[in-house]
Amino acid sequence: MTTLASEFQSSGTELPSVTLVRATLAPVVCVACLAASMAFYREPFTLWYTIVAIAAFFLAARVFDELPLSRDPSASFLLPRRRIVTSWLVVFGALLFLAYATKFSAIYSRKVMLTWLVLTPFALHGAEELARRLLQRFAASLTATRTRVIVGANERASELARSLREDPCGGVVKGYFDDRTSGRLPAARPATHLGPLADVADYVKRNSINVVYITLPMSQHPRIVRLLDGLRDTTASIYFVPSPLPFDFLQARVDRIGDVPVIAVCETPYYGINGAVKRAVDFALSTVLLALAAPLMLVIALGVKWSSPGPTLFRQRRYGLDGKKILVYKFRTMTVCEDGDRIEQAKPADRRVTRLGAFLRRSSLDELPQLLNVLEGTMSIVGPRPHAVAHNEQYRQLIDGYMIRHKVRPGITGWAQINGCRGETGTVEQMRKRIEYDLDYLRHWSPSLDLWILLRTPFAVLRGSHAY
Repeated sequence: MTTLASEFQSSGTELPSVTLVRATLAPVVCVACLAASMAFYREPFTLWYTIVAIAAFFLAARVFDELPLSRDPSASFLLPRRRIVTSWLVVFGALLFLAYATKFSAIYSRKVMLTWLVLTPFALHGAEELARRLLQRFAASLTATRTRVIVGANERASELARSLREDPCGGVVKGYFDDRTSGRLPAARPATHLGPLADVADYVKRNSINVVYITLPMSQHPRIVRLLDGLRDTTASIYFVPSPLPFDFLQARVDRIGDVPVIAVCETPYYGINGAVKRAVDFALSTVLLALAAPLMLVIALGVKWSSPGPTLFRQRRYGLDGKKILVYKFRTMTVCEDGDRIEQAKPADRRVTRLGAFLRRSSLDELPQLLNVLEGTMSIVGPRPHAVAHNEQYRQLIDGYMIRHKVRPGITGWAQINGCRGETGTVEQMRKRIEYDLDYLRHWSPSLDLWILLRTPFAVLRGSHAY
């Protein structure tokens, strides 16, 4: 399955100067490209352009991810990556929408705006390549003397040691501490055994170790308490590296309720301002699309009504946000309107599908009424596709983590659909693959990912052979 991990990676512990450059590079380049476009056409930098520059800076700071320090070897040196293009289109689209909504779009030069639109992705790509190389050298030279040790020898410790060696900000890993003898240690472990856990605090003090990573499982609580007590007399930074848990981490983060720290293990990606942004985009986009599609929807409605007896719209109960039941609208494509405890999925050459309905299903035009669901707030433009209640009840018992997809509003299109998971799910494995894509979307959601899915949806519909 295609994963997004390489596209949307987060930064680890690093120098403040490196973090600052990684976080502000994209906003600065966006504003610089606007200034360059204006200078090329000799456009004066008026108050209105200043407002656009400020808005672009803060939007870019919000939308763009931090600059990844490691480069994907498969990426082109000349063409900007998908992550850059989609993020920039989100920023520029938001600015364009604000300009039209406030009726100030006529103030700005179209030549300047078009040049800015085209120039920025290439400038961002070049700036990232240059900044990445400079930051790697800078970080490596300054962190070469930062020393680290790992407490515990297990698979998680091995993964951590490998990541630190590959990270330019990783510093020097001196080795690991573990009470077990070498003959009982796992094959995959950090390189040098420095001694038992009882020696950690003394070693850290004698060698001025900067960072200590604890990879011991929490079941070894008394040993961890003794270890932390010993480390109180040092200046080392201390990090817990959790072992894999028997459930899926979804938007994991550390938060506080008053003075009590809490760890989010499974949470919606739309917390805080993200939820407001997502809903605002859904409302604006569904309003525009409904206005544009109204004539086509009227023609389809008349065609459905005249082609076969029955209602024009088909309403079906499905699970929405937080697993609450919602009514989803579609143009009727069958001679039946099933919404009971048992629903038979459409199959190739299904006699229940009308002639017009077959075309509507292949082209996904039967989904257009779901824009009304988006407008009323029960669905989103992009998100996991909703399934009939009967199918939900069936698959939630067969697939672990199935209901996690309901942490967000269901969508008209989604990450699974553009990756080929459309139409009938005849086997549990087919549904499991679809759920994997849905959860991958929830882990790595961003406005630029939503835009990428929207851009790819028409191509997924055109090449789709499983919708019938």
